[in-house]
Amino acid sequence: MLEFTLQQTDMGGVARVGALKTAHGTIETPAFMPVGSLGTVKGIGPEDLMGLGYRLILNNAYHLYLRPGHRVIEELGGLHSFTGWPGAILTDSGGFQVFSLAKLCRVTDEGVTFQSHVDGSSHHITPERAIEIQEALGADIIMAFDECVALPSSRERVHEALRRTGAWARRCQAARRRSDQALFGIVQGGHDPALRVESAQDLVSLGFDGYAVGGLSVGEEKSVMYSMLDATVPALPAGRPRYLMGVGLPEDLVEGVARGIDLFDCVVPTRHGRTGWLFTAGGRVLIKQARYAKDECPIDPACCCPVCRKHSRAYLHHLFGVKEMLGVRLNTVHNLYYFADLMRQIRSAIAAGSFAAFRREFHAKREAAGVVGAGDAADRGGIEELAAMQEGRR
Repeated sequence: MLEFTLQQTDMGGVARVGALKTAHGTIETPAFMPVGSLGTVKGIGPEDLMGLGYRLILNNAYHLYLRPGHRVIEELGGLHSFTGWPGAILTDSGGFQVFSLAKLCRVTDEGVTFQSHVDGSSHHITPERAIEIQEALGADIIMAFDECVALPSSRERVHEALRRTGAWARRCQAARRRSDQALFGIVQGGHDPALRVESAQDLVSLGFDGYAVGGLSVGEEKSVMYSMLDATVPALPAGRPRYLMGVGLPEDLVEGVARGIDLFDCVVPTRHGRTGWLFTAGGRVLIKQARYAKDECPIDPACCCPVCRKHSRAYLHHLFGVKEMLGVRLNTVHNLYYFADLMRQIRSAIAAGSFAAFRREFHAKREAAGVVGAGDAADRGGIEELAAMQEGRR
């Protein structure tokens, strides 16, 4: 069960606010999904996530297939029962993990044979098997099995993966047995705009419940990622949710929304929390730096998260220095709140018809703080040009 309703658009109808209704609740979009690859967002319980405003998280079929096994989870009532998470769940099919983590991976049109990165055991995943695994896990949204090639690769190799991804998408559709799960297709095509459009048009012709853009944020320049979105998103239907996989940093969320993306996921807020990198409206705080040892201020004086309301930078600096697990948890809570609040601000700006102004102010603050990203001088001209063009179409 999945219903997607567009509620309002801004910037010429590109940035959009919507509602994604699932069997486990309605998600306001644009939305960011915390990543819980192994069935948990590291160190953060379901109640914490709900309290921070999240209603949709990502679990990874590859990891859960290897440990504890999809059949074990199925016997225990599916992911919602197994993890205690009451909200909606999206499962990544594992295609990216197979190609990035597995040992001795061998790809044919039939499927992928690989050795587990955990214990070296041999496995064979086909599109049918990927659907079987995700149906056993019981997620609300499942992903088609795709081939994500390492970049740079030749155009011929990228096109081969595109062709295979389309063929596998058809097999995934044919393999479905559950009608209560939404199935998303994944657009590939590397860094070639024409191949991206070709992949998108092929998948749209199959009629998926939603569409993801895969194979980006894998080391390319941000300008390349944004140009691939510029080429791809217009080829996707407006009435279906659009999901940018594995992205990203705050500037990527803002720029993705500006190009019509509805859903994002990334390990950034949790992984950065574990390394002491904290996000604020004015840029980053590296809490391990000595200058915070006696700093009585919260991480971000403008932040209303549970951590900023109670704790100082000095305390968090101390916890990080002595490797206290509470420090990692508090850092992660703050970062997750920042990401949830950023998406709330984005939705409010779109609803108010002021997203273009929000976007400019967002980048200006980060530029003033010296944060390198989409708002730096190298990319600034392109951002302003796109914003002006989109405002002109409103």
